[in-house]
Amino acid sequence: MYPASFAYHRAASVDEAVSLLARYGDQAKLIAGGHSLIPLLKLRFAQPAHLIDVRHIHALHGIAESDGAVVIGAATTHWVVASSDLLRRTHPIVPEAAALIGDPQVRNMGTIGGSLAHADPAADLPAVMLAVGAEMVAVGPGGSRTIKADDFFVDLLTSALAPDEVLTQVRLPLPPAGTAGAYEKYPHPASRYALVGVAAVLTLAGGMVQRARVALTGVASRAMRAAATERELVGKRPDAAALDAAAAHIADGLDLRTDTFGSAEWRRAIAVAHARRALGRAAGV
Repeated sequence: MYPASFAYHRAASVDEAVSLLARYGDQAKLIAGGHSLIPLLKLRFAQPAHLIDVRHIHALHGIAESDGAVVIGAATTHWVVASSDLLRRTHPIVPEAAALIGDPQVRNMGTIGGSLAHADPAADLPAVMLAVGAEMVAVGPGGSRTIKADDFFVDLLTSALAPDEVLTQVRLPLPPAGTAGAYEKYPHPASRYALVGVAAVLTLAGGMVQRARVALTGVASRAMRAAATERELVGKRPDAAALDAAAAHIADGLDLRTDTFGSAEWRRAIAVAHARRALGRAAGV
């Protein structure tokens, strides 16, 4: 199908994009890589009268270390994230997950900000952002604000961004010494979206788990933390028995979905297996 007619605006700055959003209100949509929005336009599930292109805003691109964090511009592509030597040194779970997104065409066009703002419940990066404790920076008419990943993913295709805000940066706090992570997913064979995905980041000191952040994607209406698994890990030595026990709790308290791809019971079993793999790699055992 062809999309409905729309007016195209190429924003030259974040301020211009915010101004255009304020002018056109709910008749406007932002577009960068387009891999989330264009399919909705073609199916006419979305019919905005105005498209605001933010891909060419220089300030939204790049990866750099600043003020105790690695800062990723929201229009940075998945390929750039997956190829970043800086991220491989500081947060290797992030390029690992980015390299698993879709296919080369998707990774070369799709952007980290677009993926996070779209808040797809089967996307890879939301769970990873929860696991690394990321913060999202948004700019709107009232200025800039920072949203923690724990508060950013609200519901199915719903983030904490206001309609008149532009996601500008993703900030990844530098982890303490002894931190490692891993991402494991069971992908849909065609789309490569996660039918089940588990992101785990552990900090070890003296052979014990001092901090654990574990998150899931693909199993519910949004990406979310696995609090029970985190509690099982902290203060324990990450041997096989401890990791088995923690992985068994990966879906505790979560309302797992059943759809055409699998039942809630199937997702639980796959989540346990993938959690065990992710935890083992993060713990280095």
